[in-house]
Amino acid sequence: MKYILVTGGVISGIGKGIIASSVGTILKSCGLRVTAIKIDPYINIDAGTFSPYEHVVPHITDAIQEWVMRQARVPVDDDGVEPQICVIELGGTVGDIESMPFIEAFRQFQFKVKRENFCNIHVSLVPQPSATGEQKTKPTQNSVRELRGLGLSPDLIMCRCSTPLENSVKEKISMFCHVEPEQVICVADVSSIYRVPLLLEDQGVVGYFCQRLDLPIETRPRKMLTKWKEMSDRYRLLEQCSIALVGKYTKFTDSYASVIKALEHSALAISHKLEIKYIDSADLEPNTLTEEPVKYHEAWQKLCSADGILVPGGFGVRGTEGKIQAINWARKQKKPFLDANSTEFDPESKHPVVIDMPEHNPGQMGGTMRLGKRRTIFKTTNSILRRLYGDVEYVDERHRHRFEVNPELKEHFEGKGFHFVGQDVEGERMEVIELDDHPYFVGVQYHPEFTSRPIKPSPPYFGLLLASAGKLQSYLHKGCRLSPR
Repeated sequence: MKYILVTGGVISGIGKGIIASSVGTILKSCGLRVTAIKIDPYINIDAGTFSPYEHVVPHITDAIQEWVMRQARVPVDDDGVEPQICVIELGGTVGDIESMPFIEAFRQFQFKVKRENFCNIHVSLVPQPSATGEQKTKPTQNSVRELRGLGLSPDLIMCRCSTPLENSVKEKISMFCHVEPEQVICVADVSSIYRVPLLLEDQGVVGYFCQRLDLPIETRPRKMLTKWKEMSDRYRLLEQCSIALVGKYTKFTDSYASVIKALEHSALAISHKLEIKYIDSADLEPNTLTEEPVKYHEAWQKLCSADGILVPGGFGVRGTEGKIQAINWARKQKKPFLDANSTEFDPESKHPVVIDMPEHNPGQMGGTMRLGKRRTIFKTTNSILRRLYGDVEYVDERHRHRFEVNPELKEHFEGKGFHFVGQDVEGERMEVIELDDHPYFVGVQYHPEFTSRPIKPSPPYFGLLLASAGKLQSYLHKGCRLSPR
């Protein structure tokens, strides 16, 4: 097993995730079996219940090294074969107190697995102040020095910069960071993040890994990345499709990173440029009209002007009424849409539409979710979502929820044209809903964005984009096939 650790310095959000994904992509395109691990310096007890706006105290479990080695060998491909390479993204910034225990763990880990099986990529920033226009290397030098002081020596230094790295700057980083110039990789801003794998491959990253980790690669991956090049070229399109994302955490868009990527994957597949209109769901509520009328009207203007509407999940009471307002508007105006007063928000409700799962202890918030991959059985053959999935009988998707639709109201809803076309294996939990006489009104209990991929977009999101662009019916009539163009 080969391990590639990706660390970051200077600033947070430097692009470690994109680098890790891109490295995995080009290695996988070479025919290697690749898996990935993301480590975030968060408390390890049900961190999923934290608000995205919160920062938490670090805590690390014992024996993280053994856990990494065990997790890296779990098959991730359909053939069930053990991976050959594990790409590990270590969250945070080198020097932060939160990541210190993890860096120490990997300092020891590199000796446990031996040097020929361990490689460190350090992602750093090369700023270019507008006052001078000169690319500055000092932040990268300091970051690498700090990393070395903690016991890790970078094999590749990937420099994020606004413009291509000048040769003199590259040589300077090489000299003062103790690496060869070939080990300094320029990752300049590009029009699409899907160009990054091509950028890395052009600079000989695959060749370096072959030599450094003794990888069994016989051919260059350039020809195997043809689909990626075609996909990244689609960003030069003129047609546009707008989606209103109505949520609780829209001030921090990274809170919806998976959702945004799923939308982008689907937009690329139909050759459209995506415009996301972020709307705080609380701004759509009547209280906002009284307190901040300008904000209220601006929010509704965004919603009404969008081609489609997406309401992602969220916990707690705040903003819930605004989400319901958006859903109601999408239903009445026949706007393409993807996602009642419930016991979660009002335990004394006389008409609970959404209720606790039977196994949930309402007195305890953490550790009580229905998590992981679960099977959903399609109950009808004429379901739009079933056709988008390829007319399959069932799908396996990831879940993360604590509440569900009250099954006692199933017949009441279906009598009004609101059909539960997908249910769990026992037929007790409602998983997918579709509305009659509507271009696309779909709600799912699971999180389809987690399995969306650039070349294989998530079907529920793909359907939303198709409907928003006015192409859904044409796509269905063609047997769920896109035209070559």
